[in-house]
Amino acid sequence: QVQLVESGGGLVQPGGSLRLSCAASGGIFSIKVMSWYRQAPGKQRDLVAGIMSTGRTVYVDSVKGRFTISRDNAENTVYLQMNSLKPEDTAVYYCSVDYEDGSHYWGKGTLVTVSS
Repeated sequence: QVQLVESGGGLVQPGGSLRLSCAASGGIFSIKVMSWYRQAPGKQRDLVAGIMSTGRTVYVDSVKGRFTISRDNAENTVYLQMNSLKPEDTAVYYCSVDYEDGSHYWGKGTLVTVSS
């Protein structure tokens, strides 16, 4: 019933920018947390940034000052503005939502490739 649709991934040169979007639909409960995770080849899936319903945000240290997470509660959409991208940011980025009833859902992922 719940569906997460991600967009915005692609190929970008080092120092460039991308903006990821994730729209959640079909949920009957309020969303508590929306987050972005990423998984590089041969690595585990790690949290990049999260935003709570109150607007409080968290970031992994490696992206602080470069990435900004935001949400549009009216549209149930979370964004990740990624600036000053580095090759180390190359990964599949996954949207994650946690609802107030305790349920969790993953997006299918969108590939971000940072290369010259």
